[in-house]
Amino acid sequence: MTEQKPTHEEKKSLKIEILEKVSSLATAGFGLVAALAWNDAIKDLFAQLFPNPDNNLIAKFVYALFITSLVVLVTVQLGRVVNLAKKKLDKK
Repeated sequence: MTEQKPTHEEKKSLKIEILEKVSSLATAGFGLVAALAWNDAIKDLFAQLFPNPDNNLIAKFVYALFITSLVVLVTVQLGRVVNLAKKKLDKK
């Protein structure tokens, strides 16, 4: 049996797919670094707002509610922006 060599189009498609995956992984990595930086900054802010060690539990719940609200707000807004961009592209 003879081995079939990939066509030029298949090689090009594979290169594009690899570039897309590397780009996605890099973007996710940078997103994680940014999230960790924001996490530290917000934790330090809450440590200053709630300096009393007896209030740590309350501070943790306030922090969790704040982060959850922020994530929901950002996620909803990003979804709206993506949908708006899709609509604009579909009209063209």
